Amino acid sequence: MIEKLKAMADEARAALAAAQTEDDVEAARVKFLGRKGQLRDLQQGIKDVPAEQRPEAGQLINQVKGELEAMLQQRQDELAAGSGPADAIDVTLPGRATRMAGRHPLMQVRQDMINIFLGLGYAVAEGPEVENYHYAFEALNYPDDHPAMDEQMTFYIEDDVVLRSQTSTVQIRVMESQEPPVRVVVPGRCFRRDTVDATHSHTFHQLEGLCVDEGITFADLKGTLLSFAHGMFGPDVRVRFRPDFFPFTEPSAEFAVSCYMCGGDGCRVCSQTGWLELGGAGMVDPNVLSAVGYDTERYTGFAFGVGMERFAMLRYGIEDMRLLYSGDMRMLAQF
Repeated sequence: MIEKLKAMADEARAALAAAQTEDDVEAARVKFLGRKGQLRDLQQGIKDVPAEQRPEAGQLINQVKGELEAMLQQRQDELAAGSGPADAIDVTLPGRATRMAGRHPLMQVRQDMINIFLGLGYAVAEGPEVENYHYAFEALNYPDDHPAMDEQMTFYIEDDVVLRSQTSTVQIRVMESQEPPVRVVVPGRCFRRDTVDATHSHTFHQLEGLCVDEGITFADLKGTLLSFAHGMFGPDVRVRFRPDFFPFTEPSAEFAVSCYMCGGDGCRVCSQTGWLELGGAGMVDPNVLSAVGYDTERYTGFAFGVGMERFAMLRYGIEDMRLLYSGDMRMLAQF
């Protein structure tokens, strides 16, 4: 009798210690302490114990019962307090809302630009950020002594391998891969040896545009950029073109839009000029077209390039380009 009681007590202690849920504790209670449990059976069998051993057996039964009931209560309290398994979930806790981040202002401008040109029938093209000398300079009609080739301006990886300084390199790759008509925009990162300050960075983003077909004129370029400006800044802005020079376009122009803040009257945003300079543009130089095998007597085209950071700073009133790359959530949380 006493040996059976000790064996039952050891089994009950092990079962309660291993219980991982309240159901496990209840099952152990029923098995060992319930109305039909093992301890009850042993209590009823005490009448069969020799008379001289009954006092010891009764005392041991009461001792085991008290110990198991205390252990049972302790295990129930532990599970109720959440000290169960590490992966237990308290379904009574309030939910935690997921914080949804907004789109980065630079990426928002990028997508808005792309959407405008998709609506004008353009496709999106991409190209490598690491280029060889041919695509970076030679195919774009750069003369051999152009200052853009200096190490002071361009990142060289090897003598013939550079980080692209403009997305114009993708123009050549696109024209080499297809016959006219060509209408593409090229968004992407570029790299130049610029000192980082409020308006410059060694890494920046451009959007390049290219259109080649029969009968393309400068008027088409002006109309396209006017539509682009209206899409980005509203229907009241005007476009201004002034002569400029780029090796891969002729004639070339710098284009600007009337300040959307002051309507062209002059303010802090436009430095009191009434105009916001946005990028360069021009008719694709015939040398560039002939280099990719296009018939320059049949096809003409235009190209343009704008800096995405410039647009983001103007649109959102950001005065320092470095804020776009800082990762400072105080600034980014506004968008």
